[in-house]
Amino acid sequence: MHHPHEHRFLDAHALARALAGEIQVDLQEAIAARGTASMVVSGGRTPVTLFNQLAGETLPWDKVWITLADERWVDAHDAASNERLVRTELLQQRAAAAQFVSLKNAAETPEAGVEWAWRSLARMARPFDVVLLGMGDDGHTASLFPNSPHLTQALDTSKPPACVAMQAPVPPQQRLSLNLTALLDARRIVLHIQGEGKWSVYQTAKQRGAVELMPIRAVLHQQDVPVDVFWSP
Repeated sequence: MHHPHEHRFLDAHALARALAGEIQVDLQEAIAARGTASMVVSGGRTPVTLFNQLAGETLPWDKVWITLADERWVDAHDAASNERLVRTELLQQRAAAAQFVSLKNAAETPEAGVEWAWRSLARMARPFDVVLLGMGDDGHTASLFPNSPHLTQALDTSKPPACVAMQAPVPPQQRLSLNLTALLDARRIVLHIQGEGKWSVYQTAKQRGAVELMPIRAVLHQQDVPVDVFWSP
């Protein structure tokens, strides 16, 4: 079986420099091969240093398409919006030329917006070249939360790739997420985590156990897509 490749760094800046360099190569190779590159990123505080580093990398950014692994169902100007984070921290400097595809749309609820969101993503080349995931202390990734009402369907890899409406245990509770099939439609997955607490959660998730209790296990224990884990204190 594939085991995740683990990369440990002394600090967030060293990690960001190394990972941004690797992503730059991945995207460059994709553009050389098919004229376009696609990347899925995650929100939260962890990727900010990486986003700032990546924004300065030399690439034909106008050929790079970026979307999110998940989004909070809030206005794109809201402080809780993942899109706002990406626009503020990643789509700057050279990366300002990249194409960004929003998950949030005009629908009232994520349930009403899932089809629209997935159709928007049809413009992006798949498999995605890089899928950049984070992980919560509860073992969630994207907005695939333990014991969430729609989790079983969202983790069912017999389902086609799609966007799914999810409930978070904390506000803003309404979320939209890529399902597991969509996240695994990738050439490469990177799990980016920070801090001793997250390393410990990751060690637990590496053990066999209920995927419903720690959805990140579904990513770590699959055989189809290589996974790299990047950690710093």
